[in-house]
Amino acid sequence: MNSSSTDTRPLADRLRPQSLDDIIGQEHLLGAGKPLRRMLEGQHLHSMILWGPPGTGKTTLARMIATRCNAEFIALSAVMAGVKDIRAAVEHAQSVREQSGQRTLLFLDEVHRFNKAQQDAFLPWVEDGTLVFIGATTENPSFELNNALLSRARVYVLRALNETQLLTMLKRAVNHELSQDTHCEVDEAALQLIARAADGDGRRALNMLELALDLARAETPAQLNVQIANEVASGTLRRFDNKGDAFYDQISALHKSVRGSDPDASLYWLCRMLDGGCDPRYIARRVLRMASEDIGNADPRGLTMALEACEVYERLGSPEGELAIAQAVVFLSVAAKSNAVYSAFNEAMQDAKTNGSLDVPMHLRNAPTRLMKELGHGKGYRYAHDEPDALAKGEKYFPDAMQAKHYYHPVPRGLEIKIAEALAKLRQNAQ
Repeated sequence: MNSSSTDTRPLADRLRPQSLDDIIGQEHLLGAGKPLRRMLEGQHLHSMILWGPPGTGKTTLARMIATRCNAEFIALSAVMAGVKDIRAAVEHAQSVREQSGQRTLLFLDEVHRFNKAQQDAFLPWVEDGTLVFIGATTENPSFELNNALLSRARVYVLRALNETQLLTMLKRAVNHELSQDTHCEVDEAALQLIARAADGDGRRALNMLELALDLARAETPAQLNVQIANEVASGTLRRFDNKGDAFYDQISALHKSVRGSDPDASLYWLCRMLDGGCDPRYIARRVLRMASEDIGNADPRGLTMALEACEVYERLGSPEGELAIAQAVVFLSVAAKSNAVYSAFNEAMQDAKTNGSLDVPMHLRNAPTRLMKELGHGKGYRYAHDEPDALAKGEKYFPDAMQAKHYYHPVPRGLEIKIAEALAKLRQNAQ
């Protein structure tokens, strides 16, 4: 008989670590001399936010902190709980403190699901020491939690488990589950496949292992092989929180790889996002932005290719249309780079915002009616095509109250080399 026959809890819960040495991963927080380890060893309990991907041990760590610091533990989920539950937790904490002097640790999972009013509800009780608060979130606390809460809690970042750590976890779980069941064999290649499919999520790895073991025991002979592992792992998606922090980190990595002229890394991040379920239309729109921001007039074909990739995807859909996006990404990666237009636009926009509503000079104003002409609109305007070389020398186009400025400075790359030469000639002749 195996251990699971007498305990109906999921494997991930049955194998929840009971000591610091049992925890796999998070060495940057729990290694010798690291912040959380020092806190636990000294029992210096304080409020905190545990931020990290799913399956990295946030709940386990919160429970262990309560045990090590001899604190009453109350666990709530922001998905289900409300202000009423917070008040009940406060009343319980007050009762515990009056009766035994024991501290109470309130653990709130998915804390980012609470709105501002809900987050504010327990702040007075954190402030006066009634509660020690630990919140767990997969979202960036800077965006999802209010400043009042952040100012009272220290943020600890948990990292996704790597394949080596996941494999260690799986082997430990196999030894636990099969300690009294020697009739089932487990191929290490199968465990490696599960570790890879878990994509950094320890809970997912153990859930897949539990299912795989159940399937393996039903076979004759009982063996967890690669075929069973493949069956269990099929259809699992890589870690990709659509519109969450990881989402924007990955699009940032794609943009910066294109800007850095690395077509291989650009393709990798493109495929990571597609593989994770990102809408290709969103990526295509961002590629259009890259073409203007980072390639600009150094190679105007980049914008054309990016726009055509959007159109091709609309015609073909997935997966055929994704190849056109990949083609555009590679082209932009190897194209000459210029942010001259981007910089010029930002500088001009700043002037537009700070200089106020300066009047349009009279000679540049539109004059579609006789009255407007009588008022002097358009008077003195020189039509450039009537001038030698289509250039009205000395003509001024900025507001009268504003000094003329040069925003656009072409870079010495790609087509902008020629543009710079032409612009220098124009500016010299226009004086």
